[in-house]
Amino acid sequence: MSVSNAHSASPSQALPAHSDGVNLCLAELLHYRQQAVRWLPPALSIWSQLSGQHGSRHKGRGMNFSEVRPYQPSDDIRSIDWRVTARTGKTHTKLFTEEREQPVMLAIDLSASMKFGSQLMLKSVQAAHFASLLSWLAVSQQDRIGAVIYNGVRLRECKPTARQQGPLSIIHALMEAHAEMLTIDTASVDRASDNSTPQAGWQNMLRHLHHLCPKGSEIAVISDFYSLTMEDKRRLSQLRQHNRIQFIQVSDPLEQGQTAFRGHELVADSKQTVWLDFSARKTRDGLAEQYQRHQAFIVELARSLAIPLHSVTAAQSLLQQLGKHTNKATM
Repeated sequence: MSVSNAHSASPSQALPAHSDGVNLCLAELLHYRQQAVRWLPPALSIWSQLSGQHGSRHKGRGMNFSEVRPYQPSDDIRSIDWRVTARTGKTHTKLFTEEREQPVMLAIDLSASMKFGSQLMLKSVQAAHFASLLSWLAVSQQDRIGAVIYNGVRLRECKPTARQQGPLSIIHALMEAHAEMLTIDTASVDRASDNSTPQAGWQNMLRHLHHLCPKGSEIAVISDFYSLTMEDKRRLSQLRQHNRIQFIQVSDPLEQGQTAFRGHELVADSKQTVWLDFSARKTRDGLAEQYQRHQAFIVELARSLAIPLHSVTAAQSLLQQLGKHTNKATM
C-alpha cells in the first residue's frame, strides 16, 4: 500500500534536520554521525538502545580459542581443559583472545510498500535514517559495517568496511536506491528487472545477505515485512545459525487505521489503485484488522526463530523514539 503525499505533521512531530520526509539528502544522513556518541555510550552494546537494556560493550562478541598451556594459580578454573588434563595427567587451561572487530550487516527494504507516509515521513525515509544511525554506531565501536539494499527494482550490496568508509558507502547506496524507488510506478514495475514480485525481491535480498555476511555478524533487517512469507523461514534459520539477527519493523499510523483525516485518499499497491473513504469507520477498521493479521504473522515468525522484533514509526523522528527508550532504561 502506498500513499505518496503525507498529511501535515503536528509541531511535536518536527522533521529531523535537513529532511523533507520524502526525499533523501546527504546532510540528513550525515546528521546521525554526530548522534552516534550521544546514543551509544561505551557501556552499551549496539543493540541495547533498541531493547532498552544495558549490557557489555562487547555483548555478542565471541572469544576465539588461542592455545592450551599448563595451569597457573591465577587462571580461571572454568577454563581448565579437562580432556588435555586427563590425557597428560597435568592440569592445563585454555587461553582465548577476544574478537575485537565484528561485522554488522544491514538488510534495508526500500521496496514499494515502504513508499508510504501519512504524517511525518515515508517509511523508507525512516528506514534510511535508522540505517545511517546504526552504521555510525557500528564504526564508533570499531566494527565493520555492510548492507544489502533492495528498492523494488534492483539490489545493491555494500561489503563490510571499517571506519567512515563503511557508513559513507551505505549512505551513497541508500540515496541512489531511494531516488530510483521514488520514480517507480508501483502499478507497472518493469518485469525485466532483477525481481518480478515483491516476494521474489525479498527472497533475493536474503540470499545475497547469506552469501555476503561473514559468520559471527550482527544482522539488522529494516523493513515493514509485508513481503516476508513462511518460505523465508528456512533462509532466516540458516542465517541465524552463525549470526545474531534483529528485526526492525517500520510502520505508519494509517496502516493501523489511526488517522484524524476524514476525507478521500488515493491509495495504491502493486495490484490496484483505489480511493478510500477515511470518514467511514468501516474503512479504518478494515485497515486495522489487516494490520493486526500482518502483525500476528510477523510476531509469531520472529518468536519461532528467536529473533528480537523492534518497532519504530514513521510518524515521529527516530531520535525522539530512541530518547523514550533511554528514559525507560534509566528509570
